[in-house]
Amino acid sequence: MTDNSSQQQTSQEKRTLFRQGALAVSPLCVAVIPWGLLAGSFAIDIGLNPFQSQALSAIVFAGSAQLVATGLLKVGAGLATILLTTLFITSRHLLYSITMRDKISPLPLKWRIGLGFLLTDELFALCGHQSPKIFNRWYALGAGLWFYICWNLATLAGIVAGKFIPNLDSLGLDFAIAATFIALVVPTVKNASVLVSVVVALSLSVVLQAYNVEGGLMLASLAAMVAGYSYDKYVVSPIEKEKGKEKGEDA
Repeated sequence: MTDNSSQQQTSQEKRTLFRQGALAVSPLCVAVIPWGLLAGSFAIDIGLNPFQSQALSAIVFAGSAQLVATGLLKVGAGLATILLTTLFITSRHLLYSITMRDKISPLPLKWRIGLGFLLTDELFALCGHQSPKIFNRWYALGAGLWFYICWNLATLAGIVAGKFIPNLDSLGLDFAIAATFIALVVPTVKNASVLVSVVVALSLSVVLQAYNVEGGLMLASLAAMVAGYSYDKYVVSPIEKEKGKEKGEDA
């Protein structure tokens, strides 16, 4: 799956890599269907027409941000509040892009723009931790584009369902949001620092939600990042340094 130049890859190889990426992301596409149904039905519920509802998924392409934005629109929140809230929610994509910069930056502008737009939690889970030698643009394009298509089809289904099925949100489909993120997070827990971050985020978000603390999710996220960084710097690093000294003495 090495990202060779276009001249070195045949059309057949590109199509194969594209299909492999689409196939790899397909389980996540299935998991996100209830989420898309909610996004489409919520948009109809707050009074958007079908075209506007579909445009949210086609242009914004951010499930959590769409659900939060539609919720804020429903309660009459101002534009500044909506923009600021969605900025915080989607700020993780900045970290994704920084992590993938060494793989994406050598690509032509059209590839950087295209993959940048398609960058989601799901695409990052598949390609974010690949080395530059392993990363392939066609594989990433297949995964990102197929997920984009599936998300928009799920939204369209939600728009149609929202017209004919009342109280779609009462069916418990919102559990798909938590289930999807659990599926994305668990494979990334490969060391103690990440585990600390996950445990702190999980515990604190539940506690803050129980006490109805405003902005609890953001506070839990910040606390988790600080906890993971602190554990790595003040616990893991000293231990590694000590082991290094012992090896040096033994030598």
